[in-house]
Amino acid sequence: MTKRTETDLIITGGIVLTMDEPEVIEPGAVVVNDGDIVFVGTAPDAAELFIAPTVIDTVDCVVIPGLVNGHTHAAMSLLRGIADDLPLEEWLQDYIFPAEARNLDEDLVYWGTKLACAEMLLGGITTFCDMYLFEDSAARAARDMGMRGVMGEVLYDFDSPNYGTIEKGFEYTETFIQTWKDDPLITPSVQPHALDTCSPELLVRAKEIADSHKVPLIVHVAETKSNREYIKEKHSASSFVYLDKLGVLGENFVADHAVWVDDEEMDIMADRGVSIVTNPESNMKLSSGWAPIHSYLQRGITVGLGTDGAASNNNLDMMGEMDTLAKLHKVYDTDPTHLGAKTVMGLATRDGARALGLGEITGSLTVGKKADIAILDFNKPHLTPMYDPFSHIVYAALASDVRDVVVGGVPRVRGRRLVNTDIDQIMANAKQLAGHVRSSLK
Repeated sequence: MTKRTETDLIITGGIVLTMDEPEVIEPGAVVVNDGDIVFVGTAPDAAELFIAPTVIDTVDCVVIPGLVNGHTHAAMSLLRGIADDLPLEEWLQDYIFPAEARNLDEDLVYWGTKLACAEMLLGGITTFCDMYLFEDSAARAARDMGMRGVMGEVLYDFDSPNYGTIEKGFEYTETFIQTWKDDPLITPSVQPHALDTCSPELLVRAKEIADSHKVPLIVHVAETKSNREYIKEKHSASSFVYLDKLGVLGENFVADHAVWVDDEEMDIMADRGVSIVTNPESNMKLSSGWAPIHSYLQRGITVGLGTDGAASNNNLDMMGEMDTLAKLHKVYDTDPTHLGAKTVMGLATRDGARALGLGEITGSLTVGKKADIAILDFNKPHLTPMYDPFSHIVYAALASDVRDVVVGGVPRVRGRRLVNTDIDQIMANAKQLAGHVRSSLK
């Protein structure tokens, strides 16, 4: 018998959906060593070739790449339900900005982000992209929870509750990048808020910083019809024509939402290598509209999927987001073939990672990538019988079906329980902080 290679972890016995080639392995196995995937193949081959102190049995389960939440504001989990059933501009200007100005500090952001990470991990999310304030605290929280994050301090023309003036904001961003650039889990980025809250000079400076450090530049663009009309009136151009004239578009540019765009803009986005992150449930709830995802994909534009923040969604559930995205576009496009299950799952994993610049690191179960893995328990009434695992994940599975989660080879969820995390303490602190927020709004 061939001597087996010693490794750290073997996940074996279930259906493996690689989001690579081959797509489906049954019964499959994923072998992990030093945080990396070192083997993806059949369970019998893994048993013959490898041995490990930890073996996770996945019979009756489906093993997938960890989900990538391409856009959120994690600490806003503490503002969940603070103001609902309002248009975006009113929701933001009259409720969210005032609540943030009165309450935000490092402590609230740290515990709010930990609360969000707990929710995301339990839902199979291993990577998220975060735009918020006091982002160093958010990054510490993500690292402490063992999640992979693309993170950046939000930049505005007006004074921030964190850094004050925009010049201080640029300084904070530079320091944040230097602090986190070599971290194994955190990828720093530059994140101006939106075209109606950021001057042309701010956007150009942000582009210069992002390019100099080779990090993503992430901006809310064309989220609402009024956003588009504001830019056309102020700059005599549509959103992406305006950005193109500023010279800020490029392969590191990620546009969140990108709902109200025309064909000329989509062609520019494709030519410049811009990526999109769509957030269908938040856009629906705020009545912002729907992004033309099928048209983006036809042009070869990379598209990821996100939840947006819990204050506008009101959850961080990527399983539900996949279901919503697929069905929403079938309705709006009046074509049941648009955004099929396999395509949508790609947006939530492989393509989401590519959009954030992490395509070589995560997003698929591929040898050499980090072992970011979610295991779904399919031994459930609502998942029985099963003919197509992709279809089941997008249209039938729930976040509560996630049984185990591994990030960078480290188990973070086992048997629906967070590993080495005091969830009771996180929720207790969240409730206490929410009391302060509630009092400030009276």
